[in-house]
Amino acid sequence: MQIASPRPLSLVCLTLALAICCGTARSQQIASSTLPDAPGTFSSSATEDSASGQSSQQDTNQQDASQSASGHQTKRILGIVPNFRAVSADSHLPPQSVREKFITATEDTFDYSAILLPAALAAEQQANNSTPEFGQGAKGYGRYFWHSYVDQSIENYSVEFIVPALTHEDTRYYTLGKGGFLKRTGYSLSRVVITRSDSGDETFNAGEVIGAGAAAGISNLYYPSRERTFGNTAQKWGTNVGVDAATFVFKEFWPDINHKLFHARD
Repeated sequence: MQIASPRPLSLVCLTLALAICCGTARSQQIASSTLPDAPGTFSSSATEDSASGQSSQQDTNQQDASQSASGHQTKRILGIVPNFRAVSADSHLPPQSVREKFITATEDTFDYSAILLPAALAAEQQANNSTPEFGQGAKGYGRYFWHSYVDQSIENYSVEFIVPALTHEDTRYYTLGKGGFLKRTGYSLSRVVITRSDSGDETFNAGEVIGAGAAAGISNLYYPSRERTFGNTAQKWGTNVGVDAATFVFKEFWPDINHKLFHARD
């Protein structure tokens, strides 16, 4: 989503810190087996075998639950933030149609939670008087809000629909879900410039790079003339890509956070 200034990166960093603190390690128990008792002691050994069998079954169930939770994405993060583009680890999906790309961009843009980030950004920008022409008070806040919301909407459609439809790219985030923290972090950051094509091959992520740049350029049409500089546009472009990169990292580790904190599988 498009961000009008680099300061919101601190919000993303705080969220990302949660993923680091939670970690990705998960302990797994291995069920032990017992040798059968000698004949003549059936009565006592049957009870022991039954207890051992129940314990082994519980260990197996816990192990299965841990494995199924690893890399399992939910449709929303914390039940609020949209996570529609995230794909669970080891999932094999058919090619993403143009219609699906449009629907995903629309869901991200008009979801009930889509006003939360623009509302927060508008308050932060007004407090810092980022664009003096907008003024203060309720009227000024309204100007900050609609500019932030339009920024977000344009980037959603540029990154998730318009450019990917032209370049035949898959806009979904495919969770790696395996390996150490550094490996998974490197993978998620690389998704900013590498994505899947509709045919399933890796390709340059034109939707993210070009789409975010186009959205930053389009914003010059409705911001005050003083803000329409190359430096501001480039800064906005870089910030948008950086925020999306941090979002990919959070998406990668969200299943681990969800399972660690909430013991959730779905």
